[in-house]
Amino acid sequence: MQFSNFVKRISDIMRIDAGTNGDAQRIEQLSWIIFLKIYDAAEMNWELENDDFQSLLEPLHLRWRDWADFENDNVAIGDELLDFVNNTLLPSLKNLTIPTGTPKGQALIKTAFTDVHNYMKDSVALREVLAKVDKIDFTDPQESHAFGEIYETFLQELQNARNAGEFYTPRALTDFMAEHVQLKLGDQVADLACGTGGFLNSARRVLFSQIQTASDSELFSHSFHGIEKKSLPYLLCLSNLLLNGIDNPDILYSNSLTIKNYLDYTNKDCFDVILMNPPFGGKEKADVQEKFLQGERSNETADLFMLLIEKRLSKQGGRAAVVLPDGFLFGGGNKTMIKKKIMDNANLHTVVRLPTSVFAPYTSIATNILFFDRSKPQTTETWFYRVDMPQGYKSFSKTKHIKREHLKDLDQWWDHREEIAEGNGQYKAKCYTRAEIEKRNYNLALCGYTKEQQEDLLSPAELIADYQAERAQYAEQIDHTLEQIMSSIG
Repeated sequence: MQFSNFVKRISDIMRIDAGTNGDAQRIEQLSWIIFLKIYDAAEMNWELENDDFQSLLEPLHLRWRDWADFENDNVAIGDELLDFVNNTLLPSLKNLTIPTGTPKGQALIKTAFTDVHNYMKDSVALREVLAKVDKIDFTDPQESHAFGEIYETFLQELQNARNAGEFYTPRALTDFMAEHVQLKLGDQVADLACGTGGFLNSARRVLFSQIQTASDSELFSHSFHGIEKKSLPYLLCLSNLLLNGIDNPDILYSNSLTIKNYLDYTNKDCFDVILMNPPFGGKEKADVQEKFLQGERSNETADLFMLLIEKRLSKQGGRAAVVLPDGFLFGGGNKTMIKKKIMDNANLHTVVRLPTSVFAPYTSIATNILFFDRSKPQTTETWFYRVDMPQGYKSFSKTKHIKREHLKDLDQWWDHREEIAEGNGQYKAKCYTRAEIEKRNYNLALCGYTKEQQEDLLSPAELIADYQAERAQYAEQIDHTLEQIMSSIG
C-alpha cells in the first residue's frame, strides 16, 4: 500500500464530518482507529506464539476483524455503525475486565481507551476512514515498517495541533541521546513523561541490534517503561511501540509527579536508563509541589522532573540524558539547589548546547542536553559542547528540521574530547572543573552562543520571543529571591 499523503487523505474525509472540529480532534479520532487496527495485528501475532492465547475482546466481538474487516464485509452501515461505535465499542473498551496475570501488552487496551471519544457523526465518512485504515496489513513486516516511517511524520503533525508540540521531540535528538548512554540488553529504560514514545522507540532501535538469542528477545520485550498523563499522546505512544514490535510496553497513564511522595521511592522504583524531555514552561500547583521535600519544591514542571529523575535513576550504573531549556542552566534559586544536588549525587559529565530553533515552530527557546550517570559518587568535572547551525541553515523550521547528520561533528568529538577555542575567551567546547562551576554559583550557561551569534541566526520575531523568555526567567529569579527575603523577615 502507498502511504504517501495517508494522513492528508483521511483528514480530507474527516473535514466533511460536522463532528470533527480542527486538526487536534481529527488526529485524536484517527489515532484510536489506527490503534485498534495495530492491536488486532498484535493479537494475531500473540495467537501464533501462544496456543493458549485468549483475546480480551473476542467474547464481546470488539476485535477489529469482528466489526471493521472490509475484506470479509464485517462492517455495519449507517446509524448501525455509529450506534455500535458510540454505545458498544468505546464503552466496552473502557470497562473491560482484565484478568489477573494478563500480560501488560495485552492489558493496555483498557487504559488506552479511558478518555477516548468518537467525534465523527457522519457514518459514511466514518466508514471511508475505516476502509482506508483496514487496507493496511500490520501483520506484514514490510508494510508495518513502511507505515512506521509515515507514523513519524504523523507524530510531527502534532506540532501544529493546539499545544501538542510538547509531545514530539525531533528524532535526531532522541536517536543521538539513545546512542550515547551506552544502552545494553537487560537495561530497564524509562521516560517519565513519554509523550508519543519517541525516546523509547530510539532506545528500541539501539537495543534491537543487540539481539542474538531467544533469551535476548525476552529481555528486550520487557525493557521499556513510560508514564504519560495526557490521553492523546498516551494512545499514540502505545501505537508507536506496538507498531515497532515492542509487545510488552510498561506504559502507565498517569502523572509522574503525583504517583508517590518523593521520599516513598525505593530502589525497586529505579531504572537503569532515563531518556526524556520534561515538559518545560509548565507550572505545578501546591498539591503537586507538596510531593517533594520542603526545601526543594518548585512550581516549575521541569525542575520537579529533574528531582524525580535523579531520585529514580538506578544507584548502580544508572545513566540519564535529559533535554532542558537554557533557563535551567543559568537559573538561580531552586534551580541552583537542584543542579548542586545532581552534581553531589551523580556525575554530570556532559552538557550539549543546542541551537535555539531545534524545536521550531513550537518554540524558539534554546535547549540543551544534560548527560549524567552514577559512574562516580559525584561530579568532578563537566564537558560543554555547542552544536552550531549546519552550513546553509540560518535556523531550523517546520520544513527544515534538525537531522541526525547535523550532529556528526558532535559524534566525532564525543569519544575524543578536546577543547575548541574560538578566541576572545570564547569556546565551542571546554571542560570545567567542579570548583570552577561552584565559583559561578552553578550557572551552567557555558560554551553557548554569544548575543551577536544569536542575533545573526534568529529572525526579529524569534529574537523578541527569545528576549521575552529570558526576561521572564530573570524575573522569576528575582521573585524567588524576594520571597526568600520576605520569609526570613517574617
